[in-house]
Amino acid sequence: MKCEEVRETLPDLAAGLMRPSDGMREHLQSCALCAAQLQEFRQTMALMDEWEAPEPSPYFDTRLEARLREEKAAEAARGRGWLAWLPRPALAMAAALAVAAGVGIWQHNASGIVADNGARVMRGVVQTPPSAERGTAVSDLQTLDTDNDLYADFDVLDDIDSQQNSATATATN
Repeated sequence: MKCEEVRETLPDLAAGLMRPSDGMREHLQSCALCAAQLQEFRQTMALMDEWEAPEPSPYFDTRLEARLREEKAAEAARGRGWLAWLPRPALAMAAALAVAAGVGIWQHNASGIVADNGARVMRGVVQTPPSAERGTAVSDLQTLDTDNDLYADFDVLDDIDSQQNSATATATN
């Protein structure tokens, strides 16, 4: 027998759960390392048999029950928040709905917006339609047209322009 085969069975041999076969006995007599390991296992098992668990203190149960009552009261106090009236399934459904709405909005924003001339505006970057190659005059005109349409919708720019005109008029008076 090989040492590996014997070492796998050493804990069972030391605990007395199995009897060694003739091949194991011969190996243990010829291999000092395996025999020493078996002896160490037996000593460990003997120590484990002698060990006794300590007895709990006489007031252990009383203190444990008091601690459980304190924890239950603290949990009830924490549960009286502003969401305590909402049952847990309804709260879970609201959270799932919020996640689904967020994913829908994210997918809508990621898909981009198609402008009037067919160019695709995605996160502020204008992508020309595949019919016009980049760098050609047609592509440049389409980009300018898309940018003009995009900036025409910005009311903020109109407000800034009117504020500058009123500031200039006030400064000249």
